[in-house]
Amino acid sequence: MAEVEIIGSSRSTYTRVARMVCEEKDVGYALTEVELGAPELLAIHPFGKMPVLRHGDFALCESKAIATYLDRVFPGRQLMPPDPRLAALTEQWVSITNTVIDRTLIRTYLLAYAAPQTADGTPDRSVIDAVMPAMREQLKALDKAVAATGHLVGDRFGLADINLMPILFYMQLLPESAAALADAAHLAAYYKRHAARPSFTRTVPPLGPPRRAKAN
Repeated sequence: MAEVEIIGSSRSTYTRVARMVCEEKDVGYALTEVELGAPELLAIHPFGKMPVLRHGDFALCESKAIATYLDRVFPGRQLMPPDPRLAALTEQWVSITNTVIDRTLIRTYLLAYAAPQTADGTPDRSVIDAVMPAMREQLKALDKAVAATGHLVGDRFGLADINLMPILFYMQLLPESAAALADAAHLAAYYKRHAARPSFTRTVPPLGPPRRAKAN
């Protein structure tokens, strides 16, 4: 079977999701590093967002679609639970992560550090201070969700967890979010446990300011 090519940035949380799926399923893949809006992205995604996938003569965009495709096509443990209720809960948490958690923690909070709209390029304190109540509320909800089993869904690491972990990686690097994460005891333990997984350690992005990308 043709090797999978993932096109995106190693700093992108959504590109990391696709890579982690490959790692979890022991799928050989190549990462092609590009910037947002690169021709390689626009050739597949109508708005130039990342990641995109090439697999032989098949091309696909959007991280959720890519993750689902990889899980269905390749053998090994299924990351989407076969039980319909657990599968529905997985879809629920992936949606919440992509539409709510990412918007607050990455597109607002992280970018206030990485791509601030300040005259001198310093972190945008007004944005950071304004987003903190939403951050705390969302981390509290995640803390409650993982309290029972140490996973977002069921008792096995799956697609819901894979979508969340790259976001938490950045949160434990910045002061306000690291403190808020530490206060969420169950979520902090969840992160520490799953950060030891080979799929996570092998996809750690390089340190330094992430590229300004609205990956999806």
